[in-house]
Amino acid sequence: MVAPAGAAAGTRARGPRRSAGLLLHRPAPDGGVEVLIAHMGGPFWARRDERAWSVPKGEPEEGEDLLAAARREFTEELGLPVPPGEPVALGEFRQSGGKVVSVWALAGDLDVTALRPGTFALEHPPGSGRVRHHPEVDRAAWVSPGVARAKLVAGQAPAVDRLLELLAGG
Repeated sequence: MVAPAGAAAGTRARGPRRSAGLLLHRPAPDGGVEVLIAHMGGPFWARRDERAWSVPKGEPEEGEDLLAAARREFTEELGLPVPPGEPVALGEFRQSGGKVVSVWALAGDLDVTALRPGTFALEHPPGSGRVRHHPEVDRAAWVSPGVARAKLVAGQAPAVDRLLELLAGG
């Protein structure tokens, strides 16, 4: 984790690339908790599973509030509205490429079978001149914290631990 995100709702500044996302959570049938994670779309991630999932997130637009960006990106990536409720800042987490991701926790439920992800254009194979549209995420799932830690890109996995600390009253 980089730093607490008490003031993470600020605007984009110079420095590392930034991203903002929401970590949705709900009670699990076993009395624990489940978190919503999304498998990244496109050909690079197609055959990967471990470390190929993410918190629904994206980059803020110039001058955009980070929490507003997290809400917008959640809807764009999943094609579903953000459930009602007040997000709670979990902190900022640095990914291996240097990007800093601000993450908020939000209690809520979502039907992952209703996923309607946004798309992005990508020339693939590189240099082929063929541009194809790929979903930003190709699936989403409710998983236990342990599964989330193994599947999320390494830099985001600590957000799950921070969520569990928060839910435990820490």
